Amino acid sequence: MVLRNHSTITDFILLGLSDDPHVQPLFFMLFLAIYLLTIMGNLMMLLVIWADSHLHTSMYFFLSHLSFLDLCVSSVTVPKLLENLLSKTKTISVRSCVAQSFFVFLTGGTEAFLLSVMAYDRYAAICHPLHYGQIMSKQLCMQLVWGSWTLGFLDALINSLLTLNLVFCDSPIIHHFSCELPTILALSCSDISRNTIVLLCSSFFHALSTLLMIFISYSLIISTILSISSTSGSSKVFSTCSSHLTAVSLFYGSAFLRYLIPTSSSSLQLIFSVQYSVITPMLNPLIYSLKNNDVKAALRRTFGKHLQHIRG
Repeated sequence: MVLRNHSTITDFILLGLSDDPHVQPLFFMLFLAIYLLTIMGNLMMLLVIWADSHLHTSMYFFLSHLSFLDLCVSSVTVPKLLENLLSKTKTISVRSCVAQSFFVFLTGGTEAFLLSVMAYDRYAAICHPLHYGQIMSKQLCMQLVWGSWTLGFLDALINSLLTLNLVFCDSPIIHHFSCELPTILALSCSDISRNTIVLLCSSFFHALSTLLMIFISYSLIISTILSISSTSGSSKVFSTCSSHLTAVSLFYGSAFLRYLIPTSSSSLQLIFSVQYSVITPMLNPLIYSLKNNDVKAALRRTFGKHLQHIRG
């Protein structure tokens, strides 16, 4: 794709998190540590789920894809953020900015669909335990994952293609550490009414469909839990959903708050963007490993085998 209409401005300036030269090295060390923890945590989840046969179920199949997505979400924005914290120019080409906004949209949208799929999986496991294996067949799981990626890709592609026709001839400064579609649209001197309508419609469909599936799934789950007479039984059932509910709250909470704030240099906007694109991918492996007994047991077995192999 050739960006012929972008010849007026060829580069944007990403102001990042701070222009204080004394604070930037501290931010660099902090976000480098977060990024390394994100990489290690999600790779660990992928390795354990792949290596331990006890975790070869639909729930952990979806969790492995969530870990892979979290690696992608973080890798789309954090490396450029780290580069800009050490750079004086802090520029990004228009081509690269549009590409980054595409991948931000793709990974974030796919994760939203995947979280709703995981809610449906929990519904099937809790509300129909005797038929769970039949309902969540391997074929259906693959279809749901590929469906999530396909819908996320189409959503990102449509919005990004429309962005290629825009002309940027005003201030090239982006008051952010990454390129996101609302921020890019605000910099254009073209008519963005069509872009705005498509973005609003696609985002509304995205949010409504995924949240509706999560809401319906957990409404049925809560109804089932309330019908369980045993307190220990109901608490055990609910504990299997707590990790997913925490991940959903972190992702949707920060994303909604970020996009409810008007596009500006608001510090709150930056905080919520950091939350869902940097912090949440780091926390998800901790949430699922610390609050899930099966994962903790698998970690002990996996690392125990490796230790025995090293000693032997």
